[in-house]
Amino acid sequence: MPFHLYNSLTKKIQPFVPADPQEITFYTCGPTVYDDAHIGNFRSFLAADLLRRWLESPLCTLESPSGSHSGPRTVTHVMNITDVGHMTDDDSADGSGPDKMEVAKQRILESKKSGKLPPDTDINPNDPVAIARFYENRFKEDAKALGLKVAIEADNDPTRMPRATDNIAGMKQVIAKLLDDHCAYTAGEPGSRAIYFDVQRFKDYGNLSGNTLDKLKGGAGGRVDDTNQQQKHHPADFLLWKEDESHTMKWPAPEHPACQGWGQGYPGWHIECTAMALNRLVPGGLDAAAHTHATIDLHSGGEDNIFPHHECEIAQSCCFTNNQSFARHWFHPRFLMVDGQKMSKSKGTMYTLRELTEKGIDPAAIRLELIKTHYRANADFSMQGLKDSTKRIERWRFVAKRLQYAVDNDNSSIQFPAMNQLQSLFVDGMNDDLNIARAISALEACFKTVEGSALHKATEEANTITLPNQPLSVANSSKMLDESTACVWQLGLLHLIDNILGVIFRPLPKSQDTGIALYQPGVTPSEEIESLLAQRRDAKQSKDFAAADAIRDQLTAMGLSIMDKPGGKVEVAPAN
Repeated sequence: MPFHLYNSLTKKIQPFVPADPQEITFYTCGPTVYDDAHIGNFRSFLAADLLRRWLESPLCTLESPSGSHSGPRTVTHVMNITDVGHMTDDDSADGSGPDKMEVAKQRILESKKSGKLPPDTDINPNDPVAIARFYENRFKEDAKALGLKVAIEADNDPTRMPRATDNIAGMKQVIAKLLDDHCAYTAGEPGSRAIYFDVQRFKDYGNLSGNTLDKLKGGAGGRVDDTNQQQKHHPADFLLWKEDESHTMKWPAPEHPACQGWGQGYPGWHIECTAMALNRLVPGGLDAAAHTHATIDLHSGGEDNIFPHHECEIAQSCCFTNNQSFARHWFHPRFLMVDGQKMSKSKGTMYTLRELTEKGIDPAAIRLELIKTHYRANADFSMQGLKDSTKRIERWRFVAKRLQYAVDNDNSSIQFPAMNQLQSLFVDGMNDDLNIARAISALEACFKTVEGSALHKATEEANTITLPNQPLSVANSSKMLDESTACVWQLGLLHLIDNILGVIFRPLPKSQDTGIALYQPGVTPSEEIESLLAQRRDAKQSKDFAAADAIRDQLTAMGLSIMDKPGGKVEVAPAN
């Protein structure tokens, strides 16, 4: 069966059929860089990354007008960086509340006063561009630590992660054409005028979300005053541009006769993705997109993006390109829960990646924990789940090391017989609406045969093997599948699968050796800790075990877990 994927637009699981099965275009709505992204944000981004990796894999077969198409293939994946125009309350068409960059400014001012800014942070809270770049860089660091390919690619190709503020001209170009085609109009008084998209000009408005025009009422008025609301053609008409000289980030109005004499302003949130997706993913950019009925293959975002953001995106994009379709397939992962409840800042459950890695947790375990549940189910994140994912990855690395040892030593007796069925079982799971849970279950079942096998009895030398910090390329992994020696093709298959999962062959968090202690990731050596460990060592040598235990208790109260290791050193890790 070729790859089938649920389409949020048609509300059906259907074959994923791109325009060109060899070259797929994929746009993901990215972060608003006014704060650190939390794990709920990354659940959506990682689901998109998993989908992209599956589409690229030679294991993935697609349906096409000319018949089935086997990979590998190229996926041009673009994720935007929103650094302007996104309001705090975005569940209405216009968006309401303050701009998120204003919120970031106030938070940084407060953090500066209280001394809570991250160490070595030098940032001017009155400079919105500096704020955006600060959080953008932190997001990219986090994204790369979690293995998001689009963020890794953006180091060499910044157009993979375009910024809204770098694409204002493109947004104005789209707005000007929408005005020319009478799909948009101006309203309001000088100084607070606005350009709205006329939703009645797009007959399919509401098909994605179910919020059809007969069901919709007026939007909230955080940035659009009551006078402007009253001048709308329809209550659901949404903002494309707002004249506002007082706004923190502002630009000259679109160059159009309808905007002559306007003061500076800023774009609405929805318009940025139309401009960036079409400009980056359509050959010839916006100029070509306006005249070629352009579409992209795949568009993703969290389920909270469905309305109003993606509904509005579809309407303005289709009217700009004179096409009834903007993206062939829409992909929306569901929300992440924490311990069975909504994430909450007040309860301390809105974790960021940095908060988790500071506890010594491997980013690979965080990635697995966030992708292991089917994307159309609410995932439940927990510390116990992280421990389970950590152990699962350790098992997989155990297998990888022994297969690598077998290949290096030409030991064909080391193999996993159950892996003979793994490829077909894994593929069946992934082809069934990206059913990662089913695919992982197949992988786990194969490795349960390790106990009592020749593989388990492999020499301790296998434990000393250092795995590569990334899987072999798809081309090299595929070549290994053609080998007749079982351990060779099994290792090749594991590399091929990890090109999709991204959790086995990864950079490992490094420990720090200070002589007396081996500090695990998440713990920074200090004079206080070193002194306590030295006192505990001396107490144990003098057989004063009560004093040694008291020092252990003191370290535990400091949030540290210690374990004596062979050779006299102590492993220091974050307490659970």
